[in-house]
Amino acid sequence: MKESHSLKPGDIVRSLRGKDEDQLYVVLALPDERSALVADGDKRRFDRPKRKNVLHLEPTGQFSEEVAGSLRETGRVTNAKLRFAIASAMRDAEEKGE
Repeated sequence: MKESHSLKPGDIVRSLRGKDEDQLYVVLALPDERSALVADGDKRRFDRPKRKNVLHLEPTGQFSEEVAGSLRETGRVTNAKLRFAIASAMRDAEEKGE
């Protein structure tokens, strides 16, 4: 359960379970201690986020300040920003050789 406290809006996470296994998402909100609302801006858009159990999410250690700032300021984020954040995370992971 300690993982749920470490997640925050703007974190880039990897799905560990389900049909979307190994898919990268951006955390949009944490409605309760056991679940997170995530989206990728492509298949899962901001207006229809996926509710995932936090135990089924692995933090990648990457954070999108642009997404987090947009969520703080307006409560919304564009799907393009979500796609950009995930693409940047994938580029960073490739550079590190993961």
